[in-house]
Amino acid sequence: MSDIIRRDPRAEWIARNRLHPLHAAMQTQGQASWMGPNGLVRKNPHVTAAGFIGPSGIKRIDRSGTQQGAAGKRSAATEVVQLPLHLIEQPAFYICVVPDMVGGRLSAHDKDLLGLANKLAGSEGAVVAVVFGEDKESAFDTAGVDRLLRIGGDAFDGYAPEARVLALSAVEAQLAPRHWLLPDSRTGGGELGRRLAAKLGERPATRVWQVANEQATGRAGAGREDLVRKVPRLILAAAECAEPVSETRHEARALDLSTKIAHSLPRIEDLGPVAVDPAQIPMAEAEFILSGGNGVKDWNLFHQAAVALGATEGASRVAVDDGFMPRNRQVGATGTWVTARVYLAVGISGAIQHLQGIGACDKVVAINMDPGCDMIKRADLSVIGDSGAVLAALIELASQYRQGGARDAA
Repeated sequence: MSDIIRRDPRAEWIARNRLHPLHAAMQTQGQASWMGPNGLVRKNPHVTAAGFIGPSGIKRIDRSGTQQGAAGKRSAATEVVQLPLHLIEQPAFYICVVPDMVGGRLSAHDKDLLGLANKLAGSEGAVVAVVFGEDKESAFDTAGVDRLLRIGGDAFDGYAPEARVLALSAVEAQLAPRHWLLPDSRTGGGELGRRLAAKLGERPATRVWQVANEQATGRAGAGREDLVRKVPRLILAAAECAEPVSETRHEARALDLSTKIAHSLPRIEDLGPVAVDPAQIPMAEAEFILSGGNGVKDWNLFHQAAVALGATEGASRVAVDDGFMPRNRQVGATGTWVTARVYLAVGISGAIQHLQGIGACDKVVAINMDPGCDMIKRADLSVIGDSGAVLAALIELASQYRQGGARDAA
């Protein structure tokens, strides 16, 4: 039996709006996390410790701004930490996860899903990641994968949900997993999970953002209600459904599929991707964002770089307030929360609201003149230099790459 919990939209709005006079009263003192604008659990950077261990076993620098008073000094770059190995030789049961693997790598959503799978597996179960086709991922172990099942073949390339469901049915016959977990995403997991549920005859829990006390909580009613039910076998989870694995590394032992995969004539023909104007993609859905801030002096060059790179444009609040970019392109807690796979920040110092808005981005690249700014500390890759010179070089490199591809194709 499902329970519906209705939320007070005004109370939620006050809790999210940092500028509202009642905002502070809505927050628990010292609270490490709070409910984000989509009902997802967000980390509170104000109570983050000076350093923490990231999902790859690397000690990360505090991005909350507490180090700003250090006169521009930066802490030691990174420190590699050997995480304890979590081994499951004879698992009592399996938890099967089917990550989206956009671009051949685990996304932040995928890692959250693996975190939830490890929570459900406990100390007796094993987490199995089912991956289709070739991948470029090298960190399955630190993401929480105990067994890795790769399924290859031309039949599973591109958009092939029917073939993939048949393959997952073979996995079901061989492993009989206690739970199936798929991302409730627009990049394939949402559709594949619903098709798999129909194939297995299971009633899935969708848009799940929390699993606790043997209950799954998902969003319903246009995001205004919570639907609570007993944890089902098949879960379609939202982003930030759980904390990603960060304290252990796992074996990621290769697993073979011994059950034969059934074949059928496909009813769907994949005609390939359709070209889309990056400027028309909403920032919340964009996978590559070029974002400008106060350090951008030539905005015409910035727009040219966005076109050359095929990126969706974004901006900091300062750039929007100064009239260089429209309000709907503002990134941050007071703008749009983004989940891009690559976020390229040009001339953005890294205010706390901006860092909150890009917290779910996979890779952050920063171009800035100040090596001590918070955006440089947040970035996975930093370029210290003039934004105009770097953007001009990027345009030239992108042009050379495209001309070389055209020449090779000819």
